[in-house]
Amino acid sequence: MSARLKLAGACLNQTPIDWANNLRNIEQAINQAKSEHVAILCLPELCITGYGCEDLFLGEWLPEIALQKLLQIVPLTDEIAVAVGLPYRLNGKNYNTTCFISKREVKGFYAKQILANKGVHYEPRWFTAWKAGEVIELEFNGGKCPFGHITVEEQGIKIGFEICEDAWHTNRPCKLLNEKVDLILNPSASHFAFDKANFRESLVIESAKKFNCVYLYSNLLGNEAGRMIYDGDVLIAQKGNLIGRNHRLWFYDFKLLSVEVDFDTDTAIPNIKPTYSDQKEEFTHAAGLALFDYCRKSNSRGFVLSLSGGADSSTIATLVAFSIKTALQQLGKEAFEQKLGFPLAGKDTKEITKQLLTTAYQATKNSSEATFNAAKNLAKCLGATFYHWTIDEIVSLYSSTIERATGRKLTWKQDDVTLQNIQARSRSPVIWMLANLENKLLLATSNRNEGDTGYTTMDGDTSGGISPIAGVSKYFILQWLKYAQKELGFDGLEQVNGLTPTAELRPPDRHQTDEEDLMPYEVLVNIEREAILNRKSPSQVFNLLKEKYDQEPLKSRIKKFYRLWAHNQWKRERYAPGFHFDDFNIDPRSWYRFPILNGGYLEELNEL
Repeated sequence: MSARLKLAGACLNQTPIDWANNLRNIEQAINQAKSEHVAILCLPELCITGYGCEDLFLGEWLPEIALQKLLQIVPLTDEIAVAVGLPYRLNGKNYNTTCFISKREVKGFYAKQILANKGVHYEPRWFTAWKAGEVIELEFNGGKCPFGHITVEEQGIKIGFEICEDAWHTNRPCKLLNEKVDLILNPSASHFAFDKANFRESLVIESAKKFNCVYLYSNLLGNEAGRMIYDGDVLIAQKGNLIGRNHRLWFYDFKLLSVEVDFDTDTAIPNIKPTYSDQKEEFTHAAGLALFDYCRKSNSRGFVLSLSGGADSSTIATLVAFSIKTALQQLGKEAFEQKLGFPLAGKDTKEITKQLLTTAYQATKNSSEATFNAAKNLAKCLGATFYHWTIDEIVSLYSSTIERATGRKLTWKQDDVTLQNIQARSRSPVIWMLANLENKLLLATSNRNEGDTGYTTMDGDTSGGISPIAGVSKYFILQWLKYAQKELGFDGLEQVNGLTPTAELRPPDRHQTDEEDLMPYEVLVNIEREAILNRKSPSQVFNLLKEKYDQEPLKSRIKKFYRLWAHNQWKRERYAPGFHFDDFNIDPRSWYRFPILNGGYLEELNEL
């Protein structure tokens, strides 16, 4: 056995079937590893194709091209051993594999045994699980190599494998090995969620302790395919001790982390980067990276936002500004422009933000001077372009058209929802026009609680190509805004944080507020968590929360939540894609499926 070997993992910012980008990132990671004299490098799961190819995996051509790209990677391994992920089609079935290559020779393919099939994952739709303990001989590229539940040897080191979900189960592959291994490689595509990194770190440390070995974990990085964010975790543990941790959520194409390990004496010089302190800090960096990647990968020239001066749109504007600032700091202007694909004038962050973020305050007679000033001041502080106009004439035209057709006047007493919706909806065509004019990405402003309850105007504030905060609650957003003002230095949020959340769609003398229309956000988020994440019935939710809140108001709020939830699935089906931040979301296309037509929980609510 070679006593000392330098091990490394690399996170990669890949894009489904962007072969040139994906191979370039792989090549750069291998070249840096070689320059650092790394002996064994682990790259993420399915990194040749991208993890998020979805039903593209079902086409025979995709695994074929992936193999062609693998053969282009093999010559790069003249001085190093590399584990690289790709789909492999065998006897008409797809397998999620990692290929181990050493000094230009393919040593074998490990095939994933436990497929992720909950929450946002649907791997059994695309892949077949490999049978534990089974190894076959594969005809490959004019030679033969093992395929399946393999182990390999590199410089006297015995290496086993797990791929992502394999490690999260009791009956995991490395537990079933008949021989002891010195090193376990885990190439992964583990999506970001609040606090998940802490769990991953514990898993890696415990795995190294359990199998009495070194355990090396490498994750993807960035917003790969639209909804999922990957935080770029690289973790290395040695027999129960963390010896390597990457800094997460960087804006680079790849990031390498290496540690030199002495397998004889079980020692290493740790290389442990700092991590984030809480959910608010994680959210800031995850959302910033996701917005930047979504913008550049969709070939947009920036963002357009209807900035109301309220909490939701102000959060999104601040996140965009943070994204631009952080990307410039990390990449420098030249690489920043190269990633975006177009040049920008000036060097100052605010000058660049002005070109990339266009905002507009669209007033009606029900809008207040306070929200106008909050929006205007925030845009100025961020450096964003700011327009403002009134839409009363447009609203009046729609209303008078209906009044003439129906032969009656619209009144707030009789037509409250109609008169609210037409204001929000009238803003949409104008802001879309601005986004089209500037070839920018229109940002929808709905949060998760609005999705729960339908407290949002379809084709109004739901309009956009991406909905950045659809995965977080209003309760969280209100806390984050205060954090962003105090801890991140966004002083332009002071006026926003001084306002009571309101849609400003009713006349001012009606004193409309969001919590009056719905319920206190703290109550709402607790009901939501039990009802949606934990899948409890109305009565079960009541029993879980009755000690925390007054019982009669709680009953009425639970009933309101379930009624609104059941009635508004059609809206959730139409929302723009949103980023996944929490351990659950309400997107029916990626997490929570619910029937559009349903019985509305009538019997269940009667139990209350």
